[in-house]
Amino acid sequence: MIIDLEKFIRQERKCWGELEAMLDKLERDLAYRMDLEEVNHFHYLYRRTSADLGKIMTFAAEPDMRRYLESLVRRAYAQIHESRERAHRFAPAHWFFHTFPITFRRHVRLFWLALAIVGAGGAFGSIAVGLDPGAKEVLIPFAHLRGDPSDRVAQEEQATGDQLEGAKAHFSAFLMTHNTKVAIFSLALGMSWGIGTVILLFYNGVLLGAIAADYCLAGETRFLLGWLLPHGAIEIPAFVLAGQAGLLLAVTLIGRGSRIPMRMRLREVSG
Repeated sequence: MIIDLEKFIRQERKCWGELEAMLDKLERDLAYRMDLEEVNHFHYLYRRTSADLGKIMTFAAEPDMRRYLESLVRRAYAQIHESRERAHRFAPAHWFFHTFPITFRRHVRLFWLALAIVGAGGAFGSIAVGLDPGAKEVLIPFAHLRGDPSDRVAQEEQATGDQLEGAKAHFSAFLMTHNTKVAIFSLALGMSWGIGTVILLFYNGVLLGAIAADYCLAGETRFLLGWLLPHGAIEIPAFVLAGQAGLLLAVTLIGRGSRIPMRMRLREVSG
């Protein structure tokens, strides 16, 4: 037997929405306590949603809907059977050490996809500069990086003044704000069904590849590593993680093959 899924969703959506709203409130405000009437209503919504999940699993082949209802039932079950003192839980630490790693592993394939796109851009940039050194005039937007790497290294090594004065302090501030913006845009451009995220990932890969090839071909690999590793060890993975989030947003918005409303899909990936 196959249930009329659209009719089923219309009838039960209000119940799911109420349960989800109560769960969001409980998870957002760890000190919140429900009164007896709210507890009874919460338990009713939990039992009804559990029954709906049973129907979906028995009569319909809808994996996305099943995952959404499983998420609601799992969260509600955790609230009902929670034995720890909620007021003592440090929410940011719990998110960083528990929620974030679980969410990352759940969507790890999108991380590898984002990394592959950056890698493809890096290969393109390095090959382009290797075949035609003049290509860096087009690929590298920063004027001070378009010159001879050996000249820049010699200039840096001969400098005797404060390395954080003047232009260097300005460039450091620009670099931090620029990388932060790139990461935010990588996530936000998931709203373009992932097209903007893919372009941004590939372009920044091209930039990294072109700069790396330029310095390595000039024999300045050690300087390149000393220059990039202190901040790049954090910024590059953060950028790829932002790309992963942008791709996840794109997949959720597209919802290929899913009959679950967009609002529910977005709730599912944010939970």
